Amino acid sequence: MMLKSLTMTLLLAGMSCPARAERELWQDFTKPPHDYWTKPVTDRFSLLKDDLASGKIPLDRSSEKAFLMSLLAVLKVPASSQLLVFSATSLQLSLISTRNPRALFFTDDLYVGWMPGGKVEIVSIDPALGGIYYIFEIPRREGAALQVERSNRCMNCHGAADSGWVPGLVISSVIPGPNSGSLISYRQEVLGHAVPLGERMGGWLVTGAGTWKKHRGNVTGELYAGKLTTTPVEFGETFDLNRYPAATSDPLAHLLHEHQAGFITTALEAGYRARAALHEGGGTIPPGREAELDAAAEALVRYVLFTDETALPPGGVAGDPTFREDFAATRQADPAGRSLRDLELKTHLLKYRCSYMIYSPAFTGLVPEMKTRVFQRLATALRPDQRDELSRSLPGAEKQAIRGILTATLPGWDK
Repeated sequence: MMLKSLTMTLLLAGMSCPARAERELWQDFTKPPHDYWTKPVTDRFSLLKDDLASGKIPLDRSSEKAFLMSLLAVLKVPASSQLLVFSATSLQLSLISTRNPRALFFTDDLYVGWMPGGKVEIVSIDPALGGIYYIFEIPRREGAALQVERSNRCMNCHGAADSGWVPGLVISSVIPGPNSGSLISYRQEVLGHAVPLGERMGGWLVTGAGTWKKHRGNVTGELYAGKLTTTPVEFGETFDLNRYPAATSDPLAHLLHEHQAGFITTALEAGYRARAALHEGGGTIPPGREAELDAAAEALVRYVLFTDETALPPGGVAGDPTFREDFAATRQADPAGRSLRDLELKTHLLKYRCSYMIYSPAFTGLVPEMKTRVFQRLATALRPDQRDELSRSLPGAEKQAIRGILTATLPGWDK
């Protein structure tokens, strides 16, 4: 699904919806009712940062890599999720190149960025507000204080058109030039599992892709007289792989990262719209906003059920075994042993096509007025004996399995 899906849903419903470049009132997260900069945050990193800064939670300071590894362990972010990007698409762009790629590590609610010689970047998902962004230096000597700073510069990208004007995630796909600057950009202002595979991963390193050849990763380019010439970047040949926690930038991690980014932004949009409507109505939804919120719920359910998922490449994707094991470590199973984290990987990502991100703060933090709408629309789409446009690709048995998993594992679901 793309970031523009809700815009299209609203247009199809006959409603007026401005272009993404124009910020709507509900999108101004700095003002009431959102109050992004002043409202107390409850995301996982924010709740830990004071103990990390004070040393109450100790971190290994013997080297950059050791510090990073100990931080990932404390945050329960698997090192096997490592993705490497060499395009200059970060606050620390001057440090990023094919000789010094930036590493990204993630779990459902927390993202860690770092490159050798650089600062640590954190995106931690608050249930109500979305991404909370931090940046800090790795202390170079024992006893030095850890200065954790909430970053406002990150909002130049993470609170603008590329994230749908909500504090979400941004994924760039570009062809970098010789100095890592972008020559060509793909899939601008779109996120999620509907993005064509051939437009993904420009400026990123990809390992173990197997039959997946048609992506934009692993190349730099040169433009001359309007013609682009690309040069392969061989993994580990231009940089010291030993400086990084893992020896992979796995295609499965890329696919899941893409799915999660789209989910978070779609869920945040639904939540921000609902909160703004409640504020406007003094605690109730104004009649004139009902259709808008129904469309937002529809867009979120559409994403949850992978309605527009791009098919995997011929032969599927294997995925790094360590990352697959780490990804499954938090699976929640029903009495039949089924889980939304069970992978399929032949033609699509998941065996049961309902997003495991439904357990994450991006979903659990939805205001009740929106969550109720989502549950009602999801229940309709998952009726085994009924054809529904949102679940058109799901056989009745798969719908039944998803309902069983949700009933056993998702608080509030009683359909």
